[in-house]
Amino acid sequence: MKVSEILKVKGNILFTVTPDSPILDAVNAMAEKDIGSLVVMEGGKLIGMLTFREVIATLHQNNGALGRESVRNHMNDKPIIVSPDTDLNEVRRLMLERHARYVPVMDEGGSLMGVMSFYDVAKAVFEAQSFENRMLKSYIQDSPVEAQEN
Repeated sequence: MKVSEILKVKGNILFTVTPDSPILDAVNAMAEKDIGSLVVMEGGKLIGMLTFREVIATLHQNNGALGRESVRNHMNDKPIIVSPDTDLNEVRRLMLERHARYVPVMDEGGSLMGVMSFYDVAKAVFEAQSFENRMLKSYIQDSPVEAQEN
């Protein structure tokens, strides 16, 4: 299964923020929209990701306060990026190795197509396995019973 197949089902709603936005505004947007990440865009290009991991690290560094700094000072400026043609197993491997919960998807031209979450990946794997299990059960139930030898 390819990333593009999951994006077709998931849809293409993207939530972005500029790097010069106050981190408080970004966190408020994440809370209001019930999302765990924002894509940081500057001049039409992806330059980073802000996820709840970076927010928690900021709170920890500031003794529970977000402070007045911009998103740029707290974002992950080297997120894992995958293409629509990336195989789902490769995405799983990358996410597990790098402890990433959100991965931007970019096409060959550098256009942002969406964000894959760990939830999206888990859901796709679960649905594929459920389908396979149903097919196997159907096959087993429809198979002829062999006569027992005496």
